[in-house]
Amino acid sequence: MVYLYLVLAVLCEVTGTMLLPLSQNFTKILPTIGLSLSYMLAFYFLTFAMHSIPIAIVYGTWSGLGILCISILSYFIYDQTLQWQSILGLFLIITGVILVNIFTSKSY
Repeated sequence: MVYLYLVLAVLCEVTGTMLLPLSQNFTKILPTIGLSLSYMLAFYFLTFAMHSIPIAIVYGTWSGLGILCISILSYFIYDQTLQWQSILGLFLIITGVILVNIFTSKSY
């Protein structure tokens, strides 16, 4: 259940970040409200994840998965491209997130 909260936090953070360009520097009210609510929900869900998982693991997983999701969605939604070095870096981040979660003590 704890990892469900972490996944929900990632999804909310990604939603908020994807709404940032649509807010046009917070001049468009609906995207601004949507991104504000998304970020608030992301931090809300993070608090539940941090009750049972060490903060370093939560934050590393949250930021790593967020970067990957935003990069993929930006490609499809905003037609942004990445160089092969950036793609390699993203795979290294994901590899790191997987390794950290696999080899973290399950005593929490």
